[in-house]
Amino acid sequence: MSVIDEVKDRLDIVEIIGESVKLRKSGKNYSGFCPFHPNTRTPSFAVFPDSGTWRCFGACNEGGDVFSFVMKKEGWDFSEALRQLAERAGVELQPQTPEQEAQDEEQGRLRELLEAAVTYFRHNLVETEAGKQALDYLHKRGMTDATLEAFGVGYALDSWDAATVHLTERGFQEKDLLEAGLLTEREGGGTYDRFRGRIMFPIRDARARMTGFGARVLDPEGVPKYLNSPQTALFDKGRLLYGLDKARQAIRREDRAVIVEGYMDVIGLFQAGYENAVSPMGTALSESQLRLLKRYSRRIVLALDADAAGSQATLRGLDVARDTLDRQAEPVFNARGLVRYEGRLDADLRIVRLPEGLDPDEIVIDDPTAWPALLEGAQTIVDYVLDVSAAEVNLDDPKAKAYVAQQVLPLIEDVANPVERETYRQNLARRLKVDERALIEWRPTRGRRVESSGQPAPQAEPASSGQSLNVANVERFCLGVLLFDPSVLYRVDRAFQSLEMERPTKSDFSSAELQMIFSSLRQSLAQDELEAVQYWRQDLAPALIEAAEDLQKAAENLDLTRPRVLEEILANYYRLRKRSLDAELNNLRFQLEALQESEGGDQAELKEEIWQLTRRVQALADQRERLDRALARGPGTAQTMAGA
Repeated sequence: MSVIDEVKDRLDIVEIIGESVKLRKSGKNYSGFCPFHPNTRTPSFAVFPDSGTWRCFGACNEGGDVFSFVMKKEGWDFSEALRQLAERAGVELQPQTPEQEAQDEEQGRLRELLEAAVTYFRHNLVETEAGKQALDYLHKRGMTDATLEAFGVGYALDSWDAATVHLTERGFQEKDLLEAGLLTEREGGGTYDRFRGRIMFPIRDARARMTGFGARVLDPEGVPKYLNSPQTALFDKGRLLYGLDKARQAIRREDRAVIVEGYMDVIGLFQAGYENAVSPMGTALSESQLRLLKRYSRRIVLALDADAAGSQATLRGLDVARDTLDRQAEPVFNARGLVRYEGRLDADLRIVRLPEGLDPDEIVIDDPTAWPALLEGAQTIVDYVLDVSAAEVNLDDPKAKAYVAQQVLPLIEDVANPVERETYRQNLARRLKVDERALIEWRPTRGRRVESSGQPAPQAEPASSGQSLNVANVERFCLGVLLFDPSVLYRVDRAFQSLEMERPTKSDFSSAELQMIFSSLRQSLAQDELEAVQYWRQDLAPALIEAAEDLQKAAENLDLTRPRVLEEILANYYRLRKRSLDAELNNLRFQLEALQESEGGDQAELKEEIWQLTRRVQALADQRERLDRALARGPGTAQTMAGA
C-alpha cells in the first residue's frame, strides 16, 4: 500500500469535508451546498463515502478525493496536502529509499512464490490420490468443482517436505519459503513444511493479491483445526478479510456486508449466490478490518454461530467485533464499544442469530431461500442484548427487571441519534412493563456522548461513482498510456472533438494524484522546452513521481502502433467520461425532484431554474448517447486491458 493510499484508508472523507460543509445524508451518500461557489437553493455538492470521492455538479463542476478537496479549500499544493493529511492520519512520510525499493521487489517475489504454491496445492487436490479424500470431503460439504477452482482451494500433502521440494525445484529459495510463511524452523535447526495434511484456502487482499493461506486439518483428531500463515511482510491477519476480493463488488451492489465465521461459510454462501460475505478467519475483528468494510458499505451484519446464540456466550461472541474498537488490550464484554463505534462510523451494525446446529454454508445448501430471510431479521445491537439478557430471567421479578435495565440502559445512552435513543428506551419500558420515566431517572449522566443534531430523513440518492466499471483500474490504465507516450493525448483529443465533446480534463479522474499527473501531462504537451516525459518528471511533486512511474511501467508492453490498441485506449476514455456524465445526470435529476417538490418562494424564478436544469439534463443525455454509439462501433471491451 502506498503512503497516499494509507492516508486515504485512515481518513474518513465525510468527517473531513463535514468540518467545513454542512452535509445531509441521502441514502448511503451525502449532499450539501458547494463551499467553492455561491449557492443557496439546491445542494449541488455530493460526497461518496464508498469511493472516497466528492463532486460539485454546479458551477464548479469539479471533484476528486480528500486530497483534492483540502488542496482547493486551503490553497495547498499536493505535497503540503499530503503532509497535513498524513500528520492527521498518523502516517509517517519518508522518501522512497533503496531499502524500500528492495522491499517492494522482495514482496513481488514472495507473491510470485505464493501463487506458485496455490497452483501446487490445487494440483494435489484434484490430480493426486492423496488429495482425493480432501476432495470427497469438500464435495460432501456441497462444494462444486467450479466453486473450489474459483477460490483456488487446494490440499497440502501429509509430508514434512513435499512443498519445499516442489517449490525449490522451480527456482525458489528456502529463505523465500520461510519469509512467505510456508516453512517453519525447527528449534534444533532445519525446517519443515508448515502446512501438512490440510485443505488449503488462499487468502488474498482486497485487490486479489496473494498474502498467505488458511488451512483446515483433514484428520478429525488433528490439532489445531485451523492454521493460518504466520505474520509476514504480506500477511497481517488483522488487516485482511477472507473473501473480500470476491465480495467487495457485491457488498457495494447490495449495500450490505455479512461477517461469517469461517472459510467454508464464505465459499458456501458465494456458491449459493450470496456473494457479500467475508470472514475474519477465526480471529477478533480489528478496527482495520471494519474500516475496510466501511469503504464498501456501512451496513454490516454479524452472523454469529449457533453455539453462542441465546446465552451469555453470545455477548462474549460480540467481543470479536469489539475488542479493538475501544482499543482495549484484552477482549472483555463491552457492548457499549460496538454501539459507540456504530455512532462514530455512522454505520448500521446488526446481529443475526443462526439456526441451532447449522452454519451458513449448511443453511444455504438445505434451503438457499432461507438466507435472505435470516438477514432481514437481523437485530440492532441494543435489541439483541435486550433479548439475550431477558431470555434467562423471569421478567415478573423486579430484580430481574433491574438486571436487564442495567445491561441495556448504558447501551442506549451511547446511541448517537437521539430519535433512536428514545425509541430504544420506549421499547425497553414496554418490555419490562415499567414507566419510561423510571428509566429516564435511572439514566446515568457521566460519560454521556455529545448529542448530534440528528439525521435528516433520507432523500433520493446522489450518484455513486463507479457502478458499472472498475473506475480505478481504467483511470490508471488511461494515465499509464499517456505517461508512456504523452502524444497519444492528441489522438484522444481529436476523438472527443469529433464527438463534439470537451476534450479530456483532470475532472475525468477521481483522485487528486491522478488529476495532478494528468494536468502535468497536458502541460507537457503545451511547452516545447523539454521532452514531454522529461517535463512531467521534473514538474511532479516527489510524492507523485513514484506513482507515475508505476503507472508508466504498466503500459510498457503495449504496442501503440496497432490500430486496435489505440481503439481500446479511446474506449477507456469514453467510459471514464460516461461515468462522469452518469453521475452528473443522477444528481441533476435529484435536484429537479427537490425543486419540483419545493413550496413558496418566487415561482417565476423556480420555473426558470427547473427549465435550466432540464436543458442541462437533455444536453448531458445527448452526450451520453453519443458515447454509447461510439463504444458500440468500437472493438468491444477495453476493460481487459485496463485490468477491470
